[in-house]
Amino acid sequence: MARTRYASDRGLTSRMLVTMFLLGLVYVVFVGAFFVFVPKWAGVALAFAVVFLLAQYFFSDRMALFAMHGRVVSPEEAPELHGVVDRICAMSDAPKPKVAIADTDVPNAFATGRNQKKAVVCVTTGLLRRLDPVELEGVLAHEMAHVAHKDVAVMTIASFLGICAGLITRFGLQWGLWGGFGRRSNDQNTGLILLAVVAASALAYAVSFLLTRALSRYRELSADRAAALLTGRPSALASALTKVSGEIARIPTNDLRSAQAFNAFFFTPALGKGFSVSSLFSTHPSLDKRIAELSKISDQLSRGV
Repeated sequence: MARTRYASDRGLTSRMLVTMFLLGLVYVVFVGAFFVFVPKWAGVALAFAVVFLLAQYFFSDRMALFAMHGRVVSPEEAPELHGVVDRICAMSDAPKPKVAIADTDVPNAFATGRNQKKAVVCVTTGLLRRLDPVELEGVLAHEMAHVAHKDVAVMTIASFLGICAGLITRFGLQWGLWGGFGRRSNDQNTGLILLAVVAASALAYAVSFLLTRALSRYRELSADRAAALLTGRPSALASALTKVSGEIARIPTNDLRSAQAFNAFFFTPALGKGFSVSSLFSTHPSLDKRIAELSKISDQLSRGV
């Protein structure tokens, strides 16, 4: 992986390592318990889950673009957008990612891809219409910071592990338990096995959910900081955050719901006005916290710190 001029973040690196270790530990215990309680179909379910994970990891860029109706654009099709990306690459010494546009009025952006060579940065048409070039530069620098920090790949794997629990449990309940015990109505252990599998799945999902949300919130602050320091314009990124958050509140609810599956990867979450949720379960820090952190960086830059 090429080294870049993006500010490193040891806190992010340590959090990614701890998150992956804890998730791995949880799922080793979960899968082990599943093999003990439902050995008949556990191997098939696990193999299917592994294949699905590999497909998501290696083709995450294509899958994300397909889901968001995005398409890769050439410099001739989007010269201004490519110009902004080229400037960021020149400032950061980062390889240029593929550049894509998603045709939706929801103003947002995201980065995907397992490494810098396979990275894609996608912006929506709604974002392009609403931001000026300086604000757009801040947003794209933020997204490219995710790629430089390698947290895009980590989030892809970490978020999948939550799906894995439900997937394995579904196979077990439908084939292993119903098929295996359906003919033995007198088997008194069936209910206990069902309870154990569902409980293990719920615990694994809950732990993975909390760990990935905590990592997601920190990585957003880290990308904000790296982008602000790289461009030297924290105020531009703060302006983009404020503008996008305000505009998202005006987007129709149905459009927001269709985009919420990508909240963990978006520049800012697609949540409507009045949406309230505990910070423990949010994918992003609050707007106030992000603005406050950028204000601190602006003060540091002005003092030459």
